[in-house]
Amino acid sequence: MIARAYTVAFEGVEARHVDVQCAVTPGVPAFSLVGLPDKAVSEARDRVRTALTSMAIALPSKRITVNLSPADMPKEGSHFDLPIALALLAALEIIPKDAIEGTTSLGELSLDGTIMPVIGALPAAMAAAEEDRTLLCPKASGAEAAWVGAAHVIGAATLADVVRHFTGQAPLTPAEPGEVIAPTFGRDLRDVKGQERAKRALEIAAAGRHHLMLVGTPGSGKSMLAARLPGILPPLDPREALETSMIHSLAGLLTEGGISRTRPFREPHHTASMAAIVGGGRRASPGEISLAHNGVLFMDEFPEFSRTVLETLRQPIESGEVMIARANAHVTYPCRFMLIAAANPCKCGYLSEPARACSRAPVCGDDYLGRISGPLMDRFDLRVEVPPVSFADLDLPTSGDSSAEVSARVAGAQALQAIRYADAPGTRLNSDAEGGVLSAVATPDAEGRDLLTRMSERFGLSARGYHRVLRVARTIADLDGSDAVRRPHVAEAASYRITSAKET
Repeated sequence: MIARAYTVAFEGVEARHVDVQCAVTPGVPAFSLVGLPDKAVSEARDRVRTALTSMAIALPSKRITVNLSPADMPKEGSHFDLPIALALLAALEIIPKDAIEGTTSLGELSLDGTIMPVIGALPAAMAAAEEDRTLLCPKASGAEAAWVGAAHVIGAATLADVVRHFTGQAPLTPAEPGEVIAPTFGRDLRDVKGQERAKRALEIAAAGRHHLMLVGTPGSGKSMLAARLPGILPPLDPREALETSMIHSLAGLLTEGGISRTRPFREPHHTASMAAIVGGGRRASPGEISLAHNGVLFMDEFPEFSRTVLETLRQPIESGEVMIARANAHVTYPCRFMLIAAANPCKCGYLSEPARACSRAPVCGDDYLGRISGPLMDRFDLRVEVPPVSFADLDLPTSGDSSAEVSARVAGAQALQAIRYADAPGTRLNSDAEGGVLSAVATPDAEGRDLLTRMSERFGLSARGYHRVLRVARTIADLDGSDAVRRPHVAEAASYRITSAKET
């Protein structure tokens, strides 16, 4: 007797279909799993056997073979427990074979038959919808998977509930989507005293998703500014929320099936490894740059990160995706994020204050920021010096616009960009524009073009730098409500790019 059940194996955010075939044949009693299973999948034999025993179901004294097809695809994770159990129950004629053929299932079994939650329910529901199958998953994962409206999702608490469902004794009810978690921001941009230029740069970066470098002495407010960035970003739209949630589902970060509309804000420590930042490890899991997809990656103490880690950011920043290459797999994750980097001007941090600087100044500053390579520095659209705040300024009342007011301007600018790039595939915001699209929307007027040409010749802007100035100028014009990019917009954009007489 051969029976089939269906599940998925994860390759990045893609869920690949897996055919679970179970055969019960005469021979020496054994329970074997084939099809390139990892250790967690191989151990499913003992979990399934014990779970069935808890239901008073004894395995026959025959040879049981479970094949996971395609056999050359690596199978990883404990979510194979439930489909293996279903295929075995169908082969033993405890549940009808045809009842499970229209179902994709995943779930981990405990020894008493309870179905434990697993990662990846959301992408699994997407894969089930493509095959027009019902998704059977743990009850705790049902609210997450039900967000895929095209898929019929049912959640089960125990294996006994699954048997009663497929035998018609007690059908399971469809799962309902979890709650939409509304954005909550407790930090207001108005709390930051002074630093008006840095606040303006933060607003521009948010409006066009431009990468921003903040350089200043310790305690000048770099981290304080970055922490208030989520408060001025508009919430995720439905498409972005689904994209981001699929990655977070694979990482096990979704809470109680809720889909958050808050943009991700990731801030890894500077001791993080390359696998933690870019992705990798035994299962080629998503890294911080992918967990920050459609959101913000804040890297404080930027020069303190490993040189290897910093250099791996160059390609993902440009392409918006990262490929994790392994001997047996190539996994691609999306990673379109806004990079906010903060750094001290030198090792001691007081290069700009002669009375407090170390004896190696100014050489120490060149050595310290020299850890950031030129090609990586060239990818920052805005570079801002954050000077120390005087004690007199700290005693002044709060000033400037609140996060709510800045957020309204940012949302307005992004709404203009959404209309502008509606017919441009792969382009959502000004930072994505390139080639003919960029020329069509960001070519400045005659005075602006003349100014940009003279600045490029004088300061030696690279071709990338030239185009990034145009993108920033387009964003500034959007914030200004201007259809055309004019000379003041170009001048302000260039001022954030050119930090000295020689471009960094």
